[in-house]
Order: sequence, then structure tokens, then C-alpha cells
Amino acid sequence: MKKITITTLLFLFIFPLCTFGQTAPYLVQKIGEKGSPILFIPGLACSAEVWQDTVKEFSPNHICYLFTMAGFAGVTPVKNPSLENWAEAIISYIKKEKIKQPIIVGHSLGGMLAMKIAAKEPKLLQKIVVVDALPALAALSNSDFKVDPNKDCTPIIKEFVDMSKEKFEQTQRSSMVYYTENKEKIPQIVQWSVDSDRETIAKMVCELSNTDLREEIQHIEVPTLVLLESVFSFSKDKIEQQYAKLPKKELRYANKGLHFVMYDDFDWYIKQLKEFIL
Repeated sequence: MKKITITTLLFLFIFPLCTFGQTAPYLVQKIGEKGSPILFIPGLACSAEVWQDTVKEFSPNHICYLFTMAGFAGVTPVKNPSLENWAEAIISYIKKEKIKQPIIVGHSLGGMLAMKIAAKEPKLLQKIVVVDALPALAALSNSDFKVDPNKDCTPIIKEFVDMSKEKFEQTQRSSMVYYTENKEKIPQIVQWSVDSDRETIAKMVCELSNTDLREEIQHIEVPTLVLLESVFSFSKDKIEQQYAKLPKKELRYANKGLHFVMYDDFDWYIKQLKEFIL
């Protein structure tokens, strides 16, 4: 139980929108008709709807692309979900749709995708915003952490898939104490998780616990804003070590709240975004 609670991180938001083929690794909605483009990517088991209040602030002057990844919040899962595959799919989408120099805003897992995309394609983006994500989450509690190329995800997949719906929902609800102080948002976040594909969640939880982007981020050339939950301000040395090789960065810590920074410290969060983007 504790293991799931600790590792089951990151969630996001959804509008009913259009898909791009049955095997597309995302659902995407376009909002706004003018201005520079911004792509919003949510976290684990979340819908793009997590960005709803954010998009209200930006869609009048920006074209906003809102992603919900396959297997999350009711979106049909795909066979091989992974950071690598999803990053490549979003890169392909940007190129196919001829989206010129977009900004990517990603929360949690979405923040890791933003970093991975920017590292893989240094000239493709204008800027990125990473909301409460780390290059190597496991290294925060284990200074000796190294990626295991042979990591077996079978046990955690079985644990997630075999759990009853009632038990899974109860576990997700109990874990919210670590993720948000906004009690009004908890039912919706939990519901997104309940509506998600368990195997997809488990595979991504396993991958996130075995991912290290600390070297990869040195290839990011665009300005990067990292917005972190208030609790991380007590671990600034460790956080700054994780981001040491990111060239053009600004690290800022929220004044209050937890993982869902956009819910728990919205005024501060939106101010940082506007100053960086506008």
C-alpha cells in the first residue's frame, strides 16, 4: 500500500476532443485562434482538464493544444506506453501540424516529457515550463540511484491490475494527502485515475521510478522555467543538483501547497507563467 501511495504521482485534464487515429498515443484539443502556440501536457493518470483555469488565462492570446495521454482519464490505451514513445509522438505531431516554435508546459510526467522533447529536438521549441517534476525522481530519496536496464515491471503491473475497483479508488483517494491541499479538486483527480487504464498507469509508474534525465537535459537549449511545490524548498540542494546540467533555467518554489501547484497556489503559479511566457 505504501509503495503505491509514494509512487502513484502526477495527474491531469480533459475536454471531449478529436483523436488522430485509433492508435494515437494522445487525445488533443485546440483552443484559441491567434498568438504563439502553447502545448499543455498533464501528469500521470490525469486529463487535460487540469489546465482548465490556466488555459482561460492564455487562450485569448495564444493557440493552446491540450493533451491527454493514451490510457489516462478514459482515453483508449496503446500497446507500448513510454516516455520515449510519447516524446517522439508529440514531436511528430508538432512537425506534422507545422506548429512553429511552441512553448510546452508540462506537469509532473508531462514535465518530464517536456524536458525529453526539448533535449531530443533542441531547435524545435521556444521555451518549456516544468511544473513539479524532477529529472530523476528516485534520486531524491536514493543518492546512489542508477537506472536498471533490466528492471522488471511485472510485479507492479500485477499489483495495479489485480486490485479491485473499490480498493484502487480508496488507495488513490488516500494518496491525495501527498498531492493537493485543494479538497474541492480531489474527487475529480481521483476519478481521472479510476477512469484510467491500470496497466498503463503501472507501466508509467515503473518507468518513472527508473528514469534519469540528469545527463540528457544538458542538451536543452531553450529557456526553462521550473515551478516546484513548496515542500521542495526544504530540499533545494538536492533539487539544484538534479538540474545542475540544465543550461538556461529558472527554479522557483511555490509559497504553499503540494504537487498540484496549479490548484494549490494558483495566483503565484499563473504569475510565474505569465512573466515567463508573455
